[in-house]
Amino acid sequence: MRIMAIDYGDARTGVALSDATGFLAGRTFLIKSRKEDVVLEELTTLARREGAQELVMGYPRNMDGTLGPRAEKYAAFAQRLEEATGLPVQLWDERRTTVDAHRILGDHGIRAKNRKDKVDAVAAALILEGYLDWKRLQAQRPKKEEQTP
Repeated sequence: MRIMAIDYGDARTGVALSDATGFLAGRTFLIKSRKEDVVLEELTTLARREGAQELVMGYPRNMDGTLGPRAEKYAAFAQRLEEATGLPVQLWDERRTTVDAHRILGDHGIRAKNRKDKVDAVAAALILEGYLDWKRLQAQRPKKEEQTP
């Protein structure tokens, strides 16, 4: 099952695709647009072209776990994306993914001024890796037997 992760942003949107088995994070893409309709169209095209079967989108929470105005905007965009693609969109807590993406790029010697076009794609890959790890853990958990009344 190919899964596509999205780090939606105001100016750039990072995208990461899993391999065909839905086990590993694979290729990344960057959509450069401030226009919501353009981003929506490009994501829809990419999902269809790459055969995505599930979408996971970063969901901005405050550090204390509460939701702010950006979360409402992202949830509305996720709804539009689900309608446009016909695919389920899972909202995924993205706290610290951009910070971690900057750290990873810095650790690889990429100077701060050269990170702008890379950080969103790396953040999308981190969202995807976290989601794939969670799915693997869920699959390993023992199924609870249904209790009869």
